[in-house]
Amino acid sequence: QVQLVESGGGLVQAGGSLRLSCAASGRLFNIVDVGWYRQAPGKQREWVALINRDDKPTVLDSVKDRFIMSRDGAKNTVYLEMNSVKVEDTAIYYCYAREVTTQINTYWGQGTQVTVSS
Repeated sequence: QVQLVESGGGLVQAGGSLRLSCAASGRLFNIVDVGWYRQAPGKQREWVALINRDDKPTVLDSVKDRFIMSRDGAKNTVYLEMNSVKVEDTAIYYCYAREVTTQINTYWGQGTQVTVSS
């Protein structure tokens, strides 16, 4: 089992910055990547970014000039730095971790609300 705890969400003005954190614990050996999805009101969940075990980040094209994905291996924590935020970034952001053994398991955090005001 893997446990994920997100933090860092909140209210921010358009143009500002926010950093989300996701701390992982438990059985991490077989985790291949950790990342973020978001879900805006009335919309489907959307993948945003991930970082793999080689510390290679991948970010959604539409936000890659504003969002930075990183990892602190010593703390088993990943970060999503959100810069120049826009009202349309308002969503619940969910951290996930993908485990590959003889099967693929995906673990989810509880979500953290990000609200961008105009």
